[in-house]
Amino acid sequence: MINYELIVAIILCISLLLFMIVKLKFHPFIALLSSSIILGIFADLDSDQIISNIQTGMANTLGFIAVVVGLGALLGAILEHSGGAIIITKYMIKKLGINQAPLAMAFSGFLIAIPVFFDVAFIILIPIIYALQKQTGKSLLLFAIPLLAGLATTHAFIPPTPGPIAVAQIIGANLGWVIYIGFIVGIPTVMISGVLFGKFISKRIFISAPPSTDKVDHNSKNTMPSVSIILFIILLPLILILINTIVQHELISINNGIVKSSIQLIGHPFCALLIANILAWYILGIKQGFTKTQLLDISRKSLIPAGSIILITGAGGVLKEFLVSTGAGEMIAKSLNESGFSILLFSYLVAFLIRIFQGSSTVAMITAASLVSPLIISTTSNLDLACIVISIAAGASATSHVNDSGFWIVNQYLRTSEKETFYSWTGMTTILSLSGFIIVTIINYLLG
Repeated sequence: MINYELIVAIILCISLLLFMIVKLKFHPFIALLSSSIILGIFADLDSDQIISNIQTGMANTLGFIAVVVGLGALLGAILEHSGGAIIITKYMIKKLGINQAPLAMAFSGFLIAIPVFFDVAFIILIPIIYALQKQTGKSLLLFAIPLLAGLATTHAFIPPTPGPIAVAQIIGANLGWVIYIGFIVGIPTVMISGVLFGKFISKRIFISAPPSTDKVDHNSKNTMPSVSIILFIILLPLILILINTIVQHELISINNGIVKSSIQLIGHPFCALLIANILAWYILGIKQGFTKTQLLDISRKSLIPAGSIILITGAGGVLKEFLVSTGAGEMIAKSLNESGFSILLFSYLVAFLIRIFQGSSTVAMITAASLVSPLIISTTSNLDLACIVISIAAGASATSHVNDSGFWIVNQYLRTSEKETFYSWTGMTTILSLSGFIIVTIINYLLG
């Protein structure tokens, strides 16, 4: 039987969430907590139940997410300040050649965004895009769109970036599977939305680099780390997590208990990221001439944005807890099952709509995951869970426009008009979203 009062409570909860973020400009942490409490009140939960849900939702979510997001932020900061992002990009251009510079920018963005936040990586690499435009005389969009597509795809699809980690934790997906599916979906998505669309839009909109740019040397030391070392440090935690996933699911049989236990320990995201951080601290820090005081300062500053993400994710876990305890999640699940509506499509559409209304992809991912989590049954496979994570990520990447900070970062640094930014950046994120969802749907159908 349909509980209409509960349906009204859910609608009111989501409406209040969007109103507080979009109109009142409240921080998403406050908005998520407030809307969760309103849902509990309208669902007739008493005060003890409401407080208990807040504590349980925060604790269950942050026990994992706080460690991983914190370690990921620290790793990205050391890579940023060591000049690693620029080294990788220059290496890619050198190996692929100037004619394949768009492809080089796409893959550079795809790799660099694994540890480095989207906006930071874009700003760091802007001088290289400017230089390519001046060297070739072609539209700046030919190089910028592939780079942005690579950065945006990894930022949304591949841990240890905060978005997919948060979604995986909330819905209970295995990170190894998320990384695996994220790469399979991400690479063709970048090619379609970045390289192909970049060529298309650059022929229709010509943007030139500024007449003079002040290039910033992100590594003023005499020595520079090699590209192989940088790639090793970036990919090491992903490889360790994937190996652990393979061993856990007995895709490779290991009879030695000590070896198996060791793999499971170092392959856990906590230890995998910790090992990468220690290596980065020494190889990209101390060996490059940074003092311990400088590294400590870099670490402190890197955790400032991480703190906000951690709190928002925790509040998303609170919303999930209220949806479960009020029975709202179970009611939605039954409705979907009776209508034959795909949970993959539902997760994509929810993330898509929230993203369009309030702008932040991270908030859209966390909110959508909180709504979808109660719909997942215990028999859902690891593959299906990973596909749901990518589906949510794809929806939350869609149609970036004026309510998203990314829109204005691109607008300012590429010096495009609002109309040109809509055609290029907004167009790219829309194609990225649709491509990612279509590809993950196909993979889920073929492998599920």
